Amino acid sequence: MSATVGYLQAYAEKTKWKPSLGSKESAKQALQETSWADGLRGIAAVYVMFSHLTMAFARYIVRPADGEMGPQQWMQKPILRLVGQGQAWVACFIILSGFVNSLKAIKLIRQGNVEGALSNLAVSSFRRSFRLFLPATAATIISWFICQFGAYETARQSDAYWLYITSPQPSYSWGTAVEDLIKAIRNTWLFNPDNVYDQPQWALLYLLEGSMVCFTALLATANLTTRWRLATYTGCWFWSWNWGIRIGDPMVCPDIFAGIMLAELNHSDIPLALSQISPFFAPPMVIVSLVLMSFPSEFHTWASWCKFLLEWFNRVSPTNAELSRFWPTIGAQLLILTCVLSPHLRRALSHKHLLWLGKISFPLYLLHGSFMRSLFSWMLFARSKLVEMEERSRDQTYIVMRYPLPGYMTFFIATPIFFGALFTAAHYWANKVEPHFGMITKSAEDLMFAKKERPAVLPVRQERPD
Repeated sequence: MSATVGYLQAYAEKTKWKPSLGSKESAKQALQETSWADGLRGIAAVYVMFSHLTMAFARYIVRPADGEMGPQQWMQKPILRLVGQGQAWVACFIILSGFVNSLKAIKLIRQGNVEGALSNLAVSSFRRSFRLFLPATAATIISWFICQFGAYETARQSDAYWLYITSPQPSYSWGTAVEDLIKAIRNTWLFNPDNVYDQPQWALLYLLEGSMVCFTALLATANLTTRWRLATYTGCWFWSWNWGIRIGDPMVCPDIFAGIMLAELNHSDIPLALSQISPFFAPPMVIVSLVLMSFPSEFHTWASWCKFLLEWFNRVSPTNAELSRFWPTIGAQLLILTCVLSPHLRRALSHKHLLWLGKISFPLYLLHGSFMRSLFSWMLFARSKLVEMEERSRDQTYIVMRYPLPGYMTFFIATPIFFGALFTAAHYWANKVEPHFGMITKSAEDLMFAKKERPAVLPVRQERPD
């Protein structure tokens, strides 16, 4: 019998077998895991990339219909049109940032270890800056370097909208190029961020701001009871819809406070109490959240479901709430709330392939723009010739020379190669490049936190004997 038990234990460890969620004990086990956040982060990164592909090659998906109350194509319908809803998936990034950054600190606070929580916040806030700045700077340098050799010229002259508006020209000289690089790195971390070499980095400043808001809120409420902490976070969530606009992005603070409250919920007994009925409430909650996330950034009166949400926005929205991002933000918060409450959804998001996507999510976010403007553009427009096209800017119409969009067969051949190269590069970055950033962060932490004994800058003066 003991040999059989030992064999089963070894098999379970080898295959990473997990029990089904039929019992409350297995549900409790699933609710203790937080790897699902990595799976959802990976999905969000892929959808952000899809949104840029949509803006480049299928802009009709941005509209909810073909004309006001006109016919809808399949990809314009709710949920399906999420491939073009980049702002909704960026909201998921920010909510998950607030959730993950506050998990350990809240756990320590609930255990009464306030001192340990404060120490954790100090270290986490320090590491967060490095973990965002170092990879982003490296990606900018790579993009800048290949741009100087004309790698983006094909994309810049194409008729793919997102490609030609995000593809910079090479600098006039290498001296000017160095100045442009420094400006791009600096502008990534200024208000109204604008990195000409990697446009998706506009969100990094707000991720950093959100992290600092998260750490500050936890620091200010560390000594409060759980009830009063939640009351404070709830009040800040409502209030931040108004003053959040002052930091340049009105949705950062509501998402961060939602993430903190979800971390509190994660450490409570509520998810376990609802685990047995989660198969009944989770699916409709996910559907509602995805529909809300599908709300378009413009053309709000072109479809009946959009007009319905527009009417409700006018009734319930706080002051200064941004219409184009209000419902996608609420939908993202509802989606992650469902994940926190449902052990079944957590288990689904913890699949090994989704965890792999989560591992490469940040490299994928940083690299996909450069690959789209270079390799993908070369393959798509290699056989194209420049033709005259009309473009309108306000009240003016002028003629430009652009490469026309290729046919479906070219997309069919080029797209798998593009995805294969991009995901391979992201995997290599996560496994070979990212550890070096971790080492730099650790060295800076040891230096600035005085974790290693270092020799004095000046030698100690020795008293000379008389």
